[in-house]
Amino acid sequence: MEHKNKNLSLPILIEQDEDNIYIVSCPVFKGCHSYGKTVEEALENLKEVIEMCLDETPVESLNHFIGFREIQITNQNPAKLEYA
Repeated sequence: MEHKNKNLSLPILIEQDEDNIYIVSCPVFKGCHSYGKTVEEALENLKEVIEMCLDETPVESLNHFIGFREIQITNQNPAKLEYA
């Protein structure tokens, strides 16, 4: 599929796993994620994945990203979840 050049601003979620690997994902595409040893490497890898996703999904049919929110819960097992 040929694309007209159009700049897109997409939301990206950045996480870090227990091995200090950065995991990045773009929630407007199902299954659109990548990883890297640094945030920059992970984002560069994700750009390639997003380009592949755009080949499969027309921009007009993308989900509209609303945002992230935080909720508070009471953790019944603090040893299993420790965020700073």
